[in-house]
Amino acid sequence: MAMNLTETRYTISEVEARTGLTQHTLRWYERIGLMPHVDRSHSGQRRFTDKDLGWLSFVGKLRATGMSVADMVRYAELVREGEHTVDERRELLERTRREVRARLAELTDALGVLDFKINMYAMNTISTINTTSTQTTSADTVAGKARL
Repeated sequence: MAMNLTETRYTISEVEARTGLTQHTLRWYERIGLMPHVDRSHSGQRRFTDKDLGWLSFVGKLRATGMSVADMVRYAELVREGEHTVDERRELLERTRREVRARLAELTDALGVLDFKINMYAMNTISTINTTSTQTTSADTVAGKARL
């Protein structure tokens, strides 16, 4: 791929500073196929583009969802294969979205229990909470959790 002389290019050190990803991680992403081809300078140094930075930002979002590295690499392969893979890419992202929503529901439930406990402690009701070790509060029972 020929370099466009008007396009801003970044060294691996600059990309590390901008993204927070280590140089080792950037090289690994390229090696496993998670990064598309990265241009090189005449001396062989990697030269990243704004498009590469955008891709790395997207990969960061995929990582935040908990998507496996294998699925991220598969997604990158599908992108490189072209427009005829749009349906498979969408399916992969939809599956990840379902998994994220399920985790959000679990976390929301856990947050509700934490909020209840924090509010109980904030109201100085520790003595009523700790009357017996087997008693549970109604919120704990609803949440299906034994009082800790």
